[in-house]
Amino acid sequence: MTTGKAGVVVGHNGVMMVTGASAGIGRACADRFAAAGWTVVGASRRGSGGDGWTGLVVDVDDTESVTAGVAEVVRGHGRLDAIVPAAGFAVAGAVEHTGIDEARAEFETNFWGTARLVQAALPHLRARRGGRIVLMSSIGGAIGLPFQAFYSASKFALEGYAESLAYEVRPFGISVTLVQPGNAATDFTANRRMAARAATDDVYADALKLAIGVMERDEANGCTADHVAAAVQRVVRARRPPRRVSVGKAGERVGLVAKRLLPFSVFEKAAKSSLGVS
Repeated sequence: MTTGKAGVVVGHNGVMMVTGASAGIGRACADRFAAAGWTVVGASRRGSGGDGWTGLVVDVDDTESVTAGVAEVVRGHGRLDAIVPAAGFAVAGAVEHTGIDEARAEFETNFWGTARLVQAALPHLRARRGGRIVLMSSIGGAIGLPFQAFYSASKFALEGYAESLAYEVRPFGISVTLVQPGNAATDFTANRRMAARAATDDVYADALKLAIGVMERDEANGCTADHVAAAVQRVVRARRPPRRVSVGKAGERVGLVAKRLLPFSVFEKAAKSSLGVS
């Protein structure tokens, strides 16, 4: 392992903690980094481990659980060099028919679960004068997704949080990068939750069915979880990690550029069909 400016870890053989490691992108990250020589602790509610890495029971919705999990990693390995908070899920439904409790649960995992891990890890990263924080955003964190408004909102919030965090921790040699996957073929699709009132929705039902159908089709044909994990690996290895990295098919990623450059009315018109709305 080598170090870059201000002690930032570059290369192999550091200690990494990944949440959401029981499946999907989190598991792919744990597998890939373990294969590359990192000591990986994969945290999840199940606590299951994988090939070359150990599992740890952590509930990212619970502050004490996250704090205790980070402490156990540091106690067991004497250090912590990188974190990848990858736990998350989506609730589908019209805004009007998505309960606030359902939306709050989504934020609890997607946003606050990430914030809990960052807060627990920062004292240890600062003590080493370096480290990598790689946050799992989404193209849906830059482009709003119809009928998944609260998922997009949780990722939009993460984008602003990461920018603010980066300013604060840079003097300590800690880098912050947002990885923005597009559609990915993972169990995220099967685990998507429908808002309870969606079953009796006679207002948005047709539009909801169309939009989610398009999303599920695109996810099934999307990039692999390992493709996203490879992007995370490039970020962790980079001497000057970028603030954002998008991952996925070119047609999805170009939307990020188009939204910045086109008048919004033009962008919105072009984006409608790809988002499954008319």
